[in-house]
Amino acid sequence: MDNAVNEARRYVNNAKELLRDKAGKDNGVYQDRKYVRLAGHAAYLGVLVALDKLFDVKKGTRKSVEWYQEQLRKTDRKLLDSFNSAYDTLHLAMGYDGNISAGVSADGITTAENIINWVETRTAAA
Repeated sequence: MDNAVNEARRYVNNAKELLRDKAGKDNGVYQDRKYVRLAGHAAYLGVLVALDKLFDVKKGTRKSVEWYQEQLRKTDRKLLDSFNSAYDTLHLAMGYDGNISAGVSADGITTAENIINWVETRTAAA
């Protein structure tokens, strides 16, 4: 397995751990927005690490969300939809707004994992 894919998975696993161990879920709602925000940022970074591998982006090179969208538009429209969902859920709803719905977080984490798995498959075939 590729180092970038492992690193991406590590970010997502850290996000899951934050939600499970720190955010305090009660009746489908997290009690601490701080940890929801941290988890959202961590999972979104995992997506970016995987996509950086796919597009051969050098470490330390910052790209805009529009850049990723344009690259995905040329590569795979379904993955673009998943990326847009991850951006909205992980980066905006969780990372900035601290949306405390456990369902929103679960959907975002699943989307991140699906993107990372897609990248792993695509880069293994290349």
